[in-house]
Amino acid sequence: MFAFARSRRNLGYLFALSMGSILIVFAAIAYYLGVEEQLQVFDEELYSTSKSIAANARYRLWAERSQINKDDIPILGNGLSPSSQVVYIRWYNAKKKLVGFSGANPSKRLTIAPGFHTIKINGNQINTSSNKVWLRELTLPVIQNNALIGYLQIAAPLTPLRESVDRIRLFLTLGVPVTLGAIGITGWFLGGLAMQPTRRAYEQLQRFTADASHELRAPVAAVLSNAQVALMPPHDESEQRFRLEKIEEIAKSMSTLISNLLFLARHEGPFDITTFKNINLVELMRSLVDEYQKQAIAKKLDFTFYLSEQPLYLKADADLLRQAVSNLLTNAFKYTPSGGTVKLRLLLRGYRAIIQVEDNGIGIPAEDLPHIFERFYRVDTVRSRQTGGFGLGLAIAQQIIQAHGGQITANSVLDKGSIFEIQLPRVDK
Repeated sequence: MFAFARSRRNLGYLFALSMGSILIVFAAIAYYLGVEEQLQVFDEELYSTSKSIAANARYRLWAERSQINKDDIPILGNGLSPSSQVVYIRWYNAKKKLVGFSGANPSKRLTIAPGFHTIKINGNQINTSSNKVWLRELTLPVIQNNALIGYLQIAAPLTPLRESVDRIRLFLTLGVPVTLGAIGITGWFLGGLAMQPTRRAYEQLQRFTADASHELRAPVAAVLSNAQVALMPPHDESEQRFRLEKIEEIAKSMSTLISNLLFLARHEGPFDITTFKNINLVELMRSLVDEYQKQAIAKKLDFTFYLSEQPLYLKADADLLRQAVSNLLTNAFKYTPSGGTVKLRLLLRGYRAIIQVEDNGIGIPAEDLPHIFERFYRVDTVRSRQTGGFGLGLAIAQQIIQAHGGQITANSVLDKGSIFEIQLPRVDK
């Protein structure tokens, strides 16, 4: 079971790793796009403000030099409004020399390229309590009558935007690990569910292998011991012949066991129904009746049967279906004492064919009844060995019937007898 625990852990780990990676990449992309969108909105507002200020600028020729009248730019001329979000406004002429400003003290020349820039300045430059303040700065070239008349530089604090981004970052910082934990738990749970069929199959294979080894060990040991005795100098030829006959008997028993094991291994899972043919179940049952009537006489059993007068067709493999019913009849004959009764019935119930095998034999204890279709399960181990059973006949019968889309059930009362019933879907010819 350690291997399954390790496989489950690895499955959960890989699931959490893959889903966690997807989550982290998704969160990173969502964070990036969210910040970009908010920054774009912020830039549009800043650009709109700068455009409205630049629209008031007037270009004049005075003494052959371009001049800007501060009165034409009210904010520049009268100082910043206390309620304004703009930190500073600066005007540079076409030669990038400072003409006027409002707010923080600027450099005398424009040294940066036009466009948006994010900068960090000391808080004392704009009279705030913060040590460092992040600003979004826009340097806008102002053109009038197809002539560059100067540059307007405007900046606004990024504090509202950073607060919003901080909230998003806090949400992702807390939400991503919690979600990763949930993914890990889900992966562990799903891994357990996914491993259940494999675990059951492994347990069945392990039990099947152990049972097969156990069943083969005893006859092999018997063959070995009988062969060793037979190889000794013969003191009694009848004893030597008995040993050889014993070996032959054990070899036949082993051959039957191996054949049953091969059948179970080769026919695991549903059959290929395309190989099935329409067969008349009445004819199939009639051939079995002929075969088992002779055995009934030999064992002094009362073997009765009821078969439908009308043909009853179904799609099946005739040989396999014959083997399934034969296994039930063999068990009924094997576990019914002399003088007992075995009944075979073929009925029609709706769209299903019903095959019943009933006996008044030794019956099956109630606690064993749920397990009788398990491989190598014996109700009475000692008695089964004496009768040559391996506990595979009912397992094979159930596998055949289920592969044909039918079902097999059993009812039994100890010392009263048993009834096995097979239900199969019939078809119209």
